Amino acid sequence: MIYANHRIDGFIGYNIKIRKYNADRIILLTQVFTMFITTQVPQDEQILKLVPIMAKASQILLEEYQNYCDGQAFNIDRKDDQSPVTQADLRVNTYLIEQLAKMTPHLPVLSEESDNAERHTWDTCWMLDPLDGTKEFIHKRDEFTINLSLIENHQTLFSVIAVPTEQVMYLGYLTELPYKYSFVTERWERYNKFKETQKDAIQVGLSHSSKNPKYQQYIDYLEQDNPVVRREAGSAYKFCMMLEGEIDIYPRFHPTSEWDTSAGQGLLESIGGGLLSLDAEPFIYNQRDTLLNAGFIAYRNADNKQLALDALQNVSL
Repeated sequence: MIYANHRIDGFIGYNIKIRKYNADRIILLTQVFTMFITTQVPQDEQILKLVPIMAKASQILLEEYQNYCDGQAFNIDRKDDQSPVTQADLRVNTYLIEQLAKMTPHLPVLSEESDNAERHTWDTCWMLDPLDGTKEFIHKRDEFTINLSLIENHQTLFSVIAVPTEQVMYLGYLTELPYKYSFVTERWERYNKFKETQKDAIQVGLSHSSKNPKYQQYIDYLEQDNPVVRREAGSAYKFCMMLEGEIDIYPRFHPTSEWDTSAGQGLLESIGGGLLSLDAEPFIYNQRDTLLNAGFIAYRNADNKQLALDALQNVSL
């Protein structure tokens, strides 16, 4: 069984992209300038060590997803906050914590599925979400990811988002343009930062569950001067779509956790975009008493930033 690769690459410079938003609707986007171009293998020890680790983690998660979709026995529990946790979350979590301990034994791992009681003593740590988009996984939507980031002094310095169903990962340092790597072809690509031409529409990323009227208020403001294209997708997968130029602005008016946003924020900041709280401040990590975030606005570049913030004026917060 083949699960989701909705992107069909075209010739160099342009892509034809097909994005499936639900089982009944397929949207065709044509002639979108590619955001990543083929590059040489990076000569960075940390990146190269992570490649086989993330490839294996993605394969584990993909196998769990295939088995679940095929109707095999599968365990789903509820955490104290009533959010779901699956055997896939726990299996990938165990594997990655073991591998990170071998790779960087001096660094603790702050994970969604682990005990984080001592986290306030950590100046530097890995932050891990072994399955971001558990609800997407359970609903058999293939828009789930593995999120990994390196936190130092409350800031994301290095980020990885892997997409198991597409067998790719996006990764890089805060101060450098990010890479895209294919586990299947072993091809390295790098973000292609170029001056974009004016688009006809603003592409807004929304979750499948974005029924709160605040989202419509936000979009109503944007539509005063721009046509708006809505892109529904799961969780951190929307950050990958932003890197691919498929989403310009991503508003979120319900809570997330720090491991949901850290890697995405780091990758966006590395390309000139960002992620801000509803008070227009960048998120910081492993500093507060809680690991819960309030809402946020993510934007792909500086041109989108002011528009993204201006639209908040129309939202009853």
